[in-house]
Amino acid sequence: MNRGFYTIMAAQFFSSLADNALLIAAIALLAEMQSPAWMTPLLKLFFVLSYVLLAAFVGAFADAFPKGRVMFVTNLIKIGGCALMFFSVHPLLAYAVVGFGAAAYSPAKYGILTELLPPEKLVAANGWIEGLTVSSIIFGTVLGGALVNPHVASVLLSFDFPIFDFNINTPTEAALCIITLIYIVAALFNLSIPDTGARYAHQQRNPIKLIADFSNCFITLWKDKLGQISLAVTTLFWGAGATLQFIVLKWAEQSLHMKLDKAAILQGIVAVGVALGAVGAARFVPLKKSLSVMPLGIIMGIVVMTMTTVTSVWVAYPLLIIIGALSGYFVVPMNALLQHRGHVLMSAGHSIAVQNFNENLSVLTMLVLYSAMVKLNLNVNYVILLFGVFVAALMYLIMQRHQANQREYDSLALIGEGKH
Repeated sequence: MNRGFYTIMAAQFFSSLADNALLIAAIALLAEMQSPAWMTPLLKLFFVLSYVLLAAFVGAFADAFPKGRVMFVTNLIKIGGCALMFFSVHPLLAYAVVGFGAAAYSPAKYGILTELLPPEKLVAANGWIEGLTVSSIIFGTVLGGALVNPHVASVLLSFDFPIFDFNINTPTEAALCIITLIYIVAALFNLSIPDTGARYAHQQRNPIKLIADFSNCFITLWKDKLGQISLAVTTLFWGAGATLQFIVLKWAEQSLHMKLDKAAILQGIVAVGVALGAVGAARFVPLKKSLSVMPLGIIMGIVVMTMTTVTSVWVAYPLLIIIGALSGYFVVPMNALLQHRGHVLMSAGHSIAVQNFNENLSVLTMLVLYSAMVKLNLNVNYVILLFGVFVAALMYLIMQRHQANQREYDSLALIGEGKH
């Protein structure tokens, strides 16, 4: 890997670190406002809404300029969203602005990998990026939990700047200051990302034509025999992963009797497992063998259901690491395959935009369902069982579809041989 790749990794780490710390701070802010419990998962829903609404436009935006510059501008938007929370803007709306920046950031972040690296290095690169992203989730959630901890907050609030009075009076405001500084560090790394020299045909600016172009890319990727399988798996994974974040918080509260600052650590524990799985996949799974990992998705769904039997933190830790490791090991190769197919069939930015649209539509759908379950006061153990069955069943159906595709391909190959 070259130096440019490591700069991208650093920029991604700090930007994602701030995103995840901000989620915990926003949850704490909702608690301060005494918002209803069903509103908490809506934070993530508002965050990913931009990924769906802007999907037709962000790919073209990412391909219109050098991707390092795109990442810098969109990181500034995240800083703006974080700053809105200082001015009594509702956390849902402020976090939606951060999501707007993240939606435009993502096609540039992943698209630059296909410009910078050859196909044979994509699984390894994805392993490192996913491993680092997951590390940022670990540190981000733990950092967010620490920043909203009353003892840490009191230390932060005790600092007095000479001359200037920033009027920082609450624990959440102190947390937001630290998170803003992390976004600024990410922006500095964005400025150091090299221009790969990749240039695409003049990007369309007419919204109707952009939507038509996006629709064509969407259909192309879903019709591709390899693209549709990898897209289905990553779509399921990200929807399930976003929901699991909130399930773990609720489970920690009800089954393990943990407060938010401690429960946030459990999210980090899952992320440790994902990082281990991601690094393992990068080491042992080549691109051509990426589809062989799909059975792990079914196993993950089954293992998730065993959470309902756990009431001890010391049993919870290894279980959550196993769940995370299974997730990381099966999603990284599928992600690399999807990026490769997207790069072959269309431009990097457009393929990532299609991927983001599908994955975040899944996140929206699953979070709405989860919010409805919370509003209905459904026991968290029933939610976990439904979640596990859903993941395992859907992965089984995706595997059946892949086998049907293989049989169709083999039949066509035989027909072709018969003609000679």
